[in-house]
Amino acid sequence: MEYYNYIKSLHLIFIVTWFAGLFYIPRLFVYQIEAFHKPSPDKEILGKQLKLMAKRLWNIIAWPSAILATLFAVWLLILNPILLQMGWMQVKLGFVALLIIYHLKTHHYYKQLQRDEVNKTSNFMRLWNEGATFILFAVVFLVILKSAINWIFGVIGILVLGVLLMLGFKIYKNVRRNNPDA
Repeated sequence: MEYYNYIKSLHLIFIVTWFAGLFYIPRLFVYQIEAFHKPSPDKEILGKQLKLMAKRLWNIIAWPSAILATLFAVWLLILNPILLQMGWMQVKLGFVALLIIYHLKTHHYYKQLQRDEVNKTSNFMRLWNEGATFILFAVVFLVILKSAINWIFGVIGILVLGVLLMLGFKIYKNVRRNNPDA
């Protein structure tokens, strides 16, 4: 099973690129929503460019990475099925299920914005952007600590990070209100 580590490496590479897509696409959504509320011709020019950027990111990077990361993960589990009996892996797979749900919901927002349907605020998308971060923290702690219990300390760290992000978000919102160019 010398090739096991090659498969594991490919799995990790596609996890990184998947998360890159998941981290950046909501930021593009923020810009799309803000562009939608601009006057013409800025609205049309920015909207067209941002939709193209989102389309390329989502269809060329995020979706293929999600599929390949998942395929390599399944291959790893087939080669090493004992992992499925470990508590930390079962919890990790629960977070992976949450990540897939997050990805699918993000796809829903992507489709809406591609049709110029703006149903969420840019502030909502700024918060949505943090969803993948929370899942990433939990999974990394699980994989490194290999404990279904000790990962809780990582999640507590995630919650603290969440509170700090919310505070930062509020401060940023106030700065933007007082200085729209910030």
